[in-house]
Amino acid sequence: MKERRKELIAQYNQMKPDMGIYRIRLKGGSKCFLETSQNLKGKINSTKFKLNAGNYPNQELQQDWNQHGPDQFEFEVLELLPYSKDETKTDYSEELEIMKHLWEEKLLAQQFEFYKKKV
Repeated sequence: MKERRKELIAQYNQMKPDMGIYRIRLKGGSKCFLETSQNLKGKINSTKFKLNAGNYPNQELQQDWNQHGPDQFEFEVLELLPYSKDETKTDYSEELEIMKHLWEEKLLAQQFEFYKKKV
């Protein structure tokens, strides 16, 4: 029993969550919010929880969420960032920031607007 537990813990520690960029968008709208994360699933779940609780930091997005309801929004993973072959690398914030800038440019060219950052 103890061996199985150790094995499961080792497996968990070796798991690498998907990282990259996702977009929150009001369905049919041209306004969106971009977010990057080294753990996309966890970040998306956290974001949905905060929006449903009414305390998301981006007030503009929170207002639209309250007005239109969660069913009117879509969460879309735009791109995944692959892990480095170098197993010692743990910080991907620079690569994620570059990815975000590239996606902002792409989406602006497609006439998307962004929810303003909290001031």
